[in-house]
Amino acid sequence: QVQLVESGGGLVQPGGSLRLSCVASGSIFSMNVMGWYRQAPGKEREMVAIMSSGGFTNYADSVKGRFTISRDNAKNTVYLQMNSLKPEDTAVYYCNEYSGGYNSWGQGTQVTVSS
Repeated sequence: QVQLVESGGGLVQPGGSLRLSCVASGSIFSMNVMGWYRQAPGKEREMVAIMSSGGFTNYADSVKGRFTISRDNAKNTVYLQMNSLKPEDTAVYYCNEYSGGYNSWGQGTQVTVSS
């Protein structure tokens, strides 16, 4: 099993920035995919950004050019730098780890973009 703990959410004004962090522990494969998903009220969970252990990245169109995913494999940590935040980015953000055919999820961290 993999445990994921997120941090870094909060309230920010439109145009502001936040950085999310997620630390993984437990039975972690050396080759995996880690990333961020989000779920807004009344909407389905959606992929925001993912990154493989080899460095491949994929972003949702809605965040390209504004969000950057990175990871420190030695620390089993993945980050999401969010710039130029918009009210529509408001959601609960979940960390995800996929390896060996299994998905693991963090508890989620709230991001609210509002003036």
